[in-house]
Order: sequence, then C-alpha cells, then structure tokens
Amino acid sequence: MSKLPSVAVLDDYQNAALRLADWSVLDGRAAVTVFNDHLADADAVAERLKGFDVLCVMRERTPLPRAMLERLPRLKLIVSTGARNAAIDVAAAEERGVAVAFTSYTSAPTIEMTWALILAASRHIVAENLAFRRGGWQQGVGVGLAGKTLGVLGLGRVGGAVAKIGAAFGMQVITWSPNMTPERAALAGAEMATKQELLRQSDVLTIHMVLSPKTRGLLGADDLALMKTSALLVNTSRGPLVDEAALVAALTSRKIALAALDVFDVEPLPADHPLRSLENVLGTPHIGYVADDLYRAFYGDTVQAVDAWLAARAKTA
Repeated sequence: MSKLPSVAVLDDYQNAALRLADWSVLDGRAAVTVFNDHLADADAVAERLKGFDVLCVMRERTPLPRAMLERLPRLKLIVSTGARNAAIDVAAAEERGVAVAFTSYTSAPTIEMTWALILAASRHIVAENLAFRRGGWQQGVGVGLAGKTLGVLGLGRVGGAVAKIGAAFGMQVITWSPNMTPERAALAGAEMATKQELLRQSDVLTIHMVLSPKTRGLLGADDLALMKTSALLVNTSRGPLVDEAALVAALTSRKIALAALDVFDVEPLPADHPLRSLENVLGTPHIGYVADDLYRAFYGDTVQAVDAWLAARAKTA
C-alpha cells in the first residue's frame, strides 16, 4: 500500500465514480482504488479492505457490521452514499474511532423507476420489444391504468409522489401504512384504506416502506392471498419487505398476475434464483437510484467528505 492514506471505492459496477466526479482534489494526498466487482464472502471482503484507511460505499451493497469493522484495523472513515445506510453499524464504527459520513440524496430517480416498471409491466414493453426485434408484431394486449385502483403501501417522499402521478393517470389512489391518517392520505390525493382493503382493491400495489425489524416480511402469504389474481405488485423499496418464498409461490401459482421488482432479499440476485425465470416477473437489478444526476451528487459529495477528512487529518499531524 502507498504511504498516502488509502481510499477504496466499492461496488462501482458501472465504473462511474471517477467519471462522474472530480477526484483531482485528492491528487498527491490519497491513493484511490476503485473496485468494480462485488464480494459477498465476508473473509474475501475483509482481506480486500484490511489495508484501507477510507471506504467509500454505494448504498447497502457491501455491509459493514461490527464483525467486519473489527477486521479492518486501519479504517478511519466510511463515506456512504445516501442520507442513511442500515448496513453500517454506526455505533460500532464510532466506538472504534471511525467517522461515518453520508451524502445528499433525492428520491426522484426511484419515483421515475417505479412508474417505468408499472408502465412496462402493464403494457408488456419488454416482451413486445423482444418480439419486435425478432420480426414480430403485436404479441399481446396490454392493461390500461385509467380508472384502475393504485394501492400505495407507504406514503413518504417516494410513495406520496407516486400517488400523485397515479392520480394524474386517472387512477383511484388508496393508501395504507401503520401510521397513516386520512389527512396525510389526502395531501397526496389518496384515500386512506385498511391494509386488507388495500390488498383486496388494488389493481397495482406499489411498496414504499423503510425496511426495519417491524416491516420485514410486511407482506406474507396470507397478505398476498388477499390480492386480485389480476394484480401487479411493484417493489422498488427493499426486497425483504415481502416474504420472498411466499411471493415466488404466489407468482408460480398465478395467485397474482405480475410482479415488477427492482429489489431482492440477496443482491446481486443469484443467477439460478426462480425470480429470474418466472415469465410473470419483470425484474431489474436495483437500478431505481442509478441515474446520472444522483450519481454525480453521490460521488461529488463523497470526494468532498474525503477532502474534508484529509484536511482535518493534516491539521492534527
């Protein structure tokens, strides 16, 4: 390793970090290494990262629990993209004298991605495009959204905006969450429903909840059984909000018609996972937040955080 402070940029799948931010401010002050691949094995992660002073992580791609932090003796700073990262044990980091910094964030790309999935699934865009490329023409009949019921599970920044767009498409919008009130629902142009009403009435059910111990498995087999057999389930939040085994079973038996999924229990999703092969699944590789403007903010803020840490370090040297 260089005698300069060593900085690791993790999980840069698209090789975008150095391209979308100006890292030159760190020239001569830090040695930056970018990793484009993802390591899932804890021993491999620890071996790769044990010599670095700074880790720049992309969302929750590489978890940093206490057990991992204890294996990284040189670590002094973690910079995570986004306003929070549940995969970092911040308390354990602070105990070890490791600073944790976060970047700015906007929900706009995820809101856009949610509607991209809803529209693509409803109108069979992928199947029609593949047929088109093979010389085919008009393979199926899409589902219109106007007049249908959009169910929004969770009405925060993303869910609230998704609800308003649904209303603009002429959909009836209903919503539920554990702390929902009629007033909050009305602000997004929605009507408050019970959880059971949301499941039974929704033609499109889209999930926008924060993953926590209370919300893990929020939709299980009994919940999915309440949904219309013609329903589309959309998840751009976190995979474990839905019981994955129950979802696979519901899709396999056609108890629900379609699922459009950008998030999964294990990411990257194993190549042999059943969700990759089910015909009634439109899947994308957790790209809801993967957009140029947000990435520029992510990596630009990351550089600023490392720059500030190096400046503070120089003052105390």
